[in-house]
Amino acid sequence: MPAPSHLNLQLESFKKVLARIAPGDAATKSLLGESLVVMGEIGGNDYNFWFFKPGNPRETPNQYMPDVVGHIGAAVQEVINLGAKAVLVPGNFPIGCVPQYLSMFQSNSIMDYDEHGCLVWFNNFSKKHNQLLQQEVSRLRSQNPGVKIIYTDYFGAAMQFVQNPHSYGIDNPLVSCCGGDGQYHTGKGCDKAAKIWGNPGNFASWDGIHMTEKAYSIIAQGVLNGPYADTPLLKAC
Repeated sequence: MPAPSHLNLQLESFKKVLARIAPGDAATKSLLGESLVVMGEIGGNDYNFWFFKPGNPRETPNQYMPDVVGHIGAAVQEVINLGAKAVLVPGNFPIGCVPQYLSMFQSNSIMDYDEHGCLVWFNNFSKKHNQLLQQEVSRLRSQNPGVKIIYTDYFGAAMQFVQNPHSYGIDNPLVSCCGGDGQYHTGKGCDKAAKIWGNPGNFASWDGIHMTEKAYSIIAQGVLNGPYADTPLLKAC
């Protein structure tokens, strides 16, 4: 089984690529100084792997959330030390609206859901991660004057098509395009045995976990043009 592609390993791979395309400190700093480094979204799988294992206490990831955010901050600082002058730091998505979560944590209590059908506890969890990450971004900005560190609100950008799906041509943002026959079209992997429920352009979720091109396009527009980046990307670079 291959080793997990954890953040430190990815940073090492990034440095190896830099050494090939811009060898030497001066060349590396020059290249990174005119580049945009996109740091993430990071942290999703740290939570997914825990939540998706039956029997794991739901509250445990709250205990290691500060470590997740701290590792993201350390990685941002590392690329700044290498010469980066513009770093994009995205927050986490609203996991309470993700079909796999909705399927695994179905509840008989209406109080567990918001007005859009998303799981309140898990969306609050994502919000807590994002609040801690924004605090970390503020700390990094104070320590790195002259560096643009741009926080992007992936949560808010994704909620656009959850709150107003028909405005974007999405029929139901809480079901997947490819999967099984369950309420949220989950229960099977997206393989040759899976059921395809229609045109992916009419869905926000592709396979119950990953989003469709349509969904990512909506998020990207919100980041590029605002208001889901504290500096709209097209105005930052």
